[in-house]
This record gives sequence, structure tokens and C-alpha cells, in this order.
Amino acid sequence: MRVHAVPAPITVAPNAQLADVVFADDRVNSDMVLFQRRSAGSWRPVTARQFAADVRSLAAGFLAAGIQPGDRVALLAATSYEWTLLDYALWTVAALPVPIYETSSAEQVRWVLEDAGPVAVVVERETHRRLVEDVAEGLSGPPQVWQIGGGGLDRLREGGLDVDDTQLRERRRAVSADDLATIIYTSGTTGRPKGCMLSHGNLLYEARIAIHSLERIFGHDASTLLFLPLAHVFARVIQVACVERGMCLAHSADRARLTEDLAAMQPSFLLAVPRVFERVYNGAQQRAHAQGRGRIFDWADRTAVAYSQALDDGRPGWRLRLALRLSDRLVYRRLRAALGGRVGYAISGGAPLGARLGHFLRGIGITVLEGYGLTETSAAATVNLPHALKIGTVGRPLPGVEIRIADDGEILIKGPILFQGYWRNEQATRESQTADGWLRTGDVGALDEDGFLTISGRKKEIIVTAGGKNLAPEPLEDRLRTHPLISQAVVVGDRRPYTAALITLNAEALSSWKRAAGRPEQAGPAELRDDPDLLARLQTAVDEANTAVSRAESIRRFRILPVDLTEQNGYLTPTMKVKRALVHKDFAADIEELYR
Repeated sequence: MRVHAVPAPITVAPNAQLADVVFADDRVNSDMVLFQRRSAGSWRPVTARQFAADVRSLAAGFLAAGIQPGDRVALLAATSYEWTLLDYALWTVAALPVPIYETSSAEQVRWVLEDAGPVAVVVERETHRRLVEDVAEGLSGPPQVWQIGGGGLDRLREGGLDVDDTQLRERRRAVSADDLATIIYTSGTTGRPKGCMLSHGNLLYEARIAIHSLERIFGHDASTLLFLPLAHVFARVIQVACVERGMCLAHSADRARLTEDLAAMQPSFLLAVPRVFERVYNGAQQRAHAQGRGRIFDWADRTAVAYSQALDDGRPGWRLRLALRLSDRLVYRRLRAALGGRVGYAISGGAPLGARLGHFLRGIGITVLEGYGLTETSAAATVNLPHALKIGTVGRPLPGVEIRIADDGEILIKGPILFQGYWRNEQATRESQTADGWLRTGDVGALDEDGFLTISGRKKEIIVTAGGKNLAPEPLEDRLRTHPLISQAVVVGDRRPYTAALITLNAEALSSWKRAAGRPEQAGPAELRDDPDLLARLQTAVDEANTAVSRAESIRRFRILPVDLTEQNGYLTPTMKVKRALVHKDFAADIEELYR
């Protein structure tokens, strides 16, 4: 049994709470720019003084509206300055923000309202308001609803005009580090989402240890553009870290405008899930081939990977350095420009990032620091660092965090980042921990001799073939998704004679392929699933993926599904995880076809 731990270099005071930094003496009168906020079509700076005033006025409104310590207030909105403002205003009055993804279905929204029992919900749009009011019918004590875009926040502020600073200070100072700060619901890939109870101390320790460990990223002139959902703990902790550090933060929720926002903000680092990087890479590769520059891109691709691998093995040779400079002029500059032009680092989590893609990105000048964690661990438990990086791993445990590998390979975690349990679910809380207090992650992995963690897959998703071979599907799926034509892949084979895969197609890449191959534009995946040329293209992706596994583990057959797997049609969670049980159920006939 291997264990790895590093002593904690920081502590969180027992009386600390998240909103304290907003009202610190060096903030309330400071002209330091904390945010860039989009308003009336342009970006405007928000100073620490302005932010403190905004938080104070909104907190006063909540207090006047009757929000009590410990009350849950749900937030149903896209990532925005208003979200961050609401978080800190609610923390100021000792309330508990409960995030709901803006893309959640009516059933998902109803479950959170039923389980968390919020006294109020803040929504972004009128459609959100109608959704909440519809699903809240029949619930005992339906929540009050305030709408961001409908003047609801202005009315809240007006209601708090008579609240003095003493009342707010007393409410804020009554909170301790051990008190709950938020309830964040899990993605629910295997059942109903569970509410993870995170304390002020959990989030403060996670944010402060990130600042300490990633000091090269959280520098004095650092900035980031946050576009991941703030309903997810990953983005939420980065928000807290930026406010704690006094680093400039901007928000972007419109995917259609993301490239424009990146160019305007020019962030120094990004927070993203692997799917974002896969799309950047696949899109660039596809455009290069469509423009007749495919051979140049492919050469530059191989050069970037070789250069990054050479950094691990020793100093790259002069020929490789020369090839890299030429590739930079021809290819890499355009890729970096698509991310704003100033990004040197990115933090990735939520799913595995393929080692080859990690090497490619480092080769073009963007080092991706892959980490690992759960909602139950307040986001990251491990992370690669600029000075301690092993591509293909998820890094070492953060200082103060202990990682242990159980006899069956399950990853166990201890430390100040561990949640306080599941909301109103004592049985699940007990089942989530060992008798001696370690969190059972449900993930399988290994620690190397230097303490770097590698994830094999989910314990419950391990495939055992009819021949008794154990296989984690994620590494094969990650490799398949790097092909431009492939959107999603689900590896199957449990209790079957061999491994196979269900594949969905990327709509944009498929359109380009149809034009080049002379296929009708209106032909969809269902009509093309048996096209020999298309199957031959996809076979190259399967062959490449199979190079990472043994013959017994390799994908022998694959089948194209007639539809993509998306969040909108219910096959992906808001964090882009595949709902495997639902895929297996709805596409059972396709799976059977793979074994006929």
C-alpha cells in the first residue's frame, strides 16, 4: 500500500470566512482592479473598492429580505460577474449558495430545490424564472425568486438601504472556518446528484494552497478569463483564489463570443476541461487540411510533441529547436492567438488529458497542468506544478493532502480539503469513507516512486472481458477523441469476448469530410455509418488508440451511432461526463450488433 503526503505550509484561522478578504482594510479603499466586467458591449474595470461596495449593498438587501444564517439560496445562472457578486454577498450574511447549472433539466432543478430546500432562488433570465416557478409547484414552502436580468438585484439593494454596516459585520463575524459555505451537487452520472457540504475552511485552504503552489501562475500581473460553469467546484475555487490573491478575473459565458473575449482580455492562464483543448487541436488540424496545409500542420504537430518529450529526456538538440522555431512561425502562433496570445499555462481537470495532447500543447508554448479531484475534495487533491511536471499523470498531492492506494487500487484521500458529508444523506456519507477516515474516491490509480498519481479509471466502470482481462475504458476513449471526426467514444466489452467501441461524429468535421469525399451534404451519421471510406478513416483512430494497450485489450470492432452524445439530449452531464448506463440502455441494439 503506497502513501504520499507533503506537510501543509499554510493554515486557515478558526474564525476565517470567505467574505473577509472583501472587507479587509487594504481592499475597501483600494483602486486595485479585481475584475473586468462586460457592460453595454464593452469591458469595464471593477476595483476592489467598487466590488466591496457592490457586495455590501447586495448583502444588505439579502439581510433586509429576511435571509438568515444557514439559509440556502440557489443560484441558477451562467458564469458572470453577478454570480461572483452573489456568492460573496451571501457569504457576508452567513447564507449558503447552492449552485444549479443553467443547462439543468426541469427534473434536475426540481431535485435540487426539493433536496436542498432553498428559501430563495436567484435566476438569470425569465426562462429560468418560469422553470423554477413551474417545478416548485407542489413543494412545501416554494422559494422566493429574484431575477438578475429583470431588475431583481436592484430591488434587493433598495430594500437594504436602511441596513447599517454593524449588522453586516456582526453577521459575517459570527461565521467560523468550520461552518458550511455552500452545497454543491455532484454530476449524477450513476443516480440522483448528492449535495456535497463544503465549509469556508475547505474552500479557503484549497484556494490558498493553490496560490502557494502555483505562485508562478498567480503572479502580480496575472489574469484569467473564466468560462467554465461556476456551478462546478473547479471554477468556483479559481474564483475564490483570484479574489484572495487580488488577481484580475473576467467572466465569459457566451461560447459564440469566447474567441473575441479571449482576444480582448488576453489572459495569462486559463482554466479548462480537456474537451476544450481537444476541440482547439481538432479544429486547427481540420482547418489546416481543408486549406491544403495539412502536411505542414502534421509536421509541426510531430515537432511539438518531440520537443516536449525531449524536455523530459534532456535538452532538445539543435535540429529540433530549429524545427520548433520554424513551426512557431507557421502554426503555433495562430493557435496561441486563438487563446488570446498571452496564455502560458492552463489548469485542466474533470477528465483525463491525453499524454500526446499534453506534449503537443507544451511544445507550442502552453503548459497544461493537469490535476485531479472531486467535489468532495473541494476541487483539486493533486496537481502538476510548473517545476514538478510529469505529463500523463495528474501530479503530486497538494501540500497537506494525503493520497493512499488501497489494495484493490482505489484512490483514498485525506486532508483539510475533505467535505463535511452529503446533505441530508448520512448513509451515503458513511459509505464514502473508510473506518479510519479516508475518502473513497471510486477511482483507480497508482502512485509512482516520486509521488505522481496516474488515474486508470472509475472502479465501477472497469470492464472485465469474458477472458478475464480487466480494462479501464477512459484511456482508449481519450485517444479516440483526439481524431477530428470523433466527438465521443464509449468503449464496451464487459463480460464480452472482446473490446469494442461506440463512436459519435463531430458535425463540423463530418461536413468537411463529406465535401472532400463527394458525399451528399444532407447525409447524416445514420446514412453514413457503413460508408467504407469513412470507416477506413475512423479505423486509423482505432489503430492509433490500440497502440496504447495490449492485444487482449484492443478495440476489435466499432460502430457509429446515429446521434451525438450531448448534454442537451441527456447523455452527458454538465461536466461533460458520459452517462454510461443510459448509453448502454438506449443503444443496446448497437452494442449487440458489435458482437453478432
